Amino acid sequence: MIKPDPTIPLPQAIGRAHFVGIGGSGMNGIARLFLQAGIPVSGSDRAESEYTRALRELGADVRIGHDAANVGEADTLVVTGALWQDNPEYQYALAHGIPVLHRSQALAWLTRSSRLVAVAGAHGKSGTTGMIATALVELGEDPSFVNGAVIEGLETSARHGESGVFVIEADESDGSFLLYDAAVALILNIDDDHLDHYGSYQAVQDAFVAFADHARELVVISADDEGARAVTSRIGNRNLVTFGEAEGADVRVTDITTDGPVAFTLSWNGVEYRARLRVPGRHHAHNSAGAFAVLTHLGIEPERAVGALQAYGGTHRRFELHGTIRGVSVYDDYAHHPTEVRAVLEAARTVVGDGRIIAVHQPHTYSRTQRLAAEFAETLERYADETVVLDVFGAREDPVPGVTGALVSERFRDGSRVAYIPDWQQAADFTADFARDGDFVITLGCGNVNLIVPQLLESLRRSNG
Repeated sequence: MIKPDPTIPLPQAIGRAHFVGIGGSGMNGIARLFLQAGIPVSGSDRAESEYTRALRELGADVRIGHDAANVGEADTLVVTGALWQDNPEYQYALAHGIPVLHRSQALAWLTRSSRLVAVAGAHGKSGTTGMIATALVELGEDPSFVNGAVIEGLETSARHGESGVFVIEADESDGSFLLYDAAVALILNIDDDHLDHYGSYQAVQDAFVAFADHARELVVISADDEGARAVTSRIGNRNLVTFGEAEGADVRVTDITTDGPVAFTLSWNGVEYRARLRVPGRHHAHNSAGAFAVLTHLGIEPERAVGALQAYGGTHRRFELHGTIRGVSVYDDYAHHPTEVRAVLEAARTVVGDGRIIAVHQPHTYSRTQRLAAEFAETLERYADETVVLDVFGAREDPVPGVTGALVSERFRDGSRVAYIPDWQQAADFTADFARDGDFVITLGCGNVNLIVPQLLESLRRSNG
């Protein structure tokens, strides 16, 4: 894993940029904006994807497979944090004195002269970034944005605008969110996650305090989340707005209904505004309150802000429907922490009707699986009707002996409601044979579990149910 080096000054000019891991969820958006800024872009990735194909159509020279020769005449190398140190393109850049920027530093370079809105938190960053970007576009503003997922309706994860406002998803996992010169910092929640980087939960909280104190104009922070509440009193920034269901929240959420797309009331400065989104899930009501606080700070009239938020239709890989075969709907979601899994399954419960929820869970990283296996099992058993557990997606980590998907399945109290099936085709066939008309099948994980979706759909076509 490559971490950002905050001591490296941002360059005046990028020159030719080569992206290692150009198809990644964050990397492809930055590459897109480089191209829109007139910067020549090349890049490489392990496999072809919709992102690599789209970037090629925009003019990027994209190669599949990693090789030192791919770097070519690049003046700057941009790397994803998930890159291994022995990557040949990274090593070539080091050996030949080519400046290397972590993707967060490349994003900081892009946002350096903008009025930056940075959305941070353990969960909900992509959705809330998407909400704010969608609302601003709906209102006729012309924001720039970089998100970790494609935004429904806008059909892109990144765009250059002329308004001067730049909205980004700010990743806390490796501390890179501290690199951004934010005007507005939005903090959705704080969890004891990413301890492989921080070492302790105290260090996680310290980082969020620093992130908030660095905001030049405003801090918006949850009044409901336990982790957020724990740091609020430590934030020295005097311009602070809280949001949530808590009685003392500045932007308060009440009257939430979850029978289908979520509806709720926002109260601010003594005035109530009723809203109904296009997406299900109680968590979207909470995130909308934070987005509302940001929009009003940017000068949007409250009633117009509420109306514009209702245009948000979700993001790719967030409760995304991929198809319905013989009455069984197959969704995919990026959820990879118990809190996120709970939010997705609760949202699914509000729209599944009499059908069952079948979760196909891919644990993400060995360290998280080892530490949170029992919590994953408890969440899946409580909020899904049946669960299929795949093997661990290691991402940046080396395998740990004894840490497999079985760590999760073995912790179910009722073993009849879970199956650990490492083989994807067997897992797809098992799920298809079990599923019946009206059920939701939901893949869960931020690794490559979305790639099992075509197998699930094909197995459903072949199965009699």
